[in-house]
Amino acid sequence: MKLYDLTLSGNCYKARLFLSLIGQAAEVVPVNLLKGEHKQPPFLAINPRGQIPVLEDGDVRVIDSQAILVYLARRYADEAWFASDAQTQARIVGWLSFAANEMQHGPATARVARLFGRPIDEALTSERALAVMQLLEQQLVEHTWLAETAVPTIADIAVYPYAALAPEGGIDLAPYPAVRAWCSRIRELPGYVGMPGLE
Repeated sequence: MKLYDLTLSGNCYKARLFLSLIGQAAEVVPVNLLKGEHKQPPFLAINPRGQIPVLEDGDVRVIDSQAILVYLARRYADEAWFASDAQTQARIVGWLSFAANEMQHGPATARVARLFGRPIDEALTSERALAVMQLLEQQLVEHTWLAETAVPTIADIAVYPYAALAPEGGIDLAPYPAVRAWCSRIRELPGYVGMPGLE
């Protein structure tokens, strides 16, 4: 397997973390986003969207971090990571959507703006980020894992990076004890690996 990757990307980290949790190795291929490598013809031939991560597994190519989690869970992981019953799958997919939408446009955007100096609407992004963190807190006060299962699922892996990295976007985690406890539970999983900011 190959994973086209950027070390500082929370989305790429989702894939690296899950690969490690399920004991699967992949060759990590760095993509230099700051130099625009992801928008050049060689990479666009791999992913016409010009985005990372991308996973190649033999002849199979999977783009988008959430899609990669689903693929790896179904292809290589214990069923508990993406349970087969409709109700649990629906809850998991709901959180995958949350990761791609609310997390991306809140905590992730705030972090990217601070790390890379990208212009954003700071008031709107802060409002979104705080609303997202409150939703997470409410869920995790009542449930050990996001999809309301007895064990972690890919829902937790999808949402974790940008929640845990929220302080890099100026979001204090102190008001969210249930989120902090959940982050600690994820860090205690066998095979857990960190990334810069989450060592």
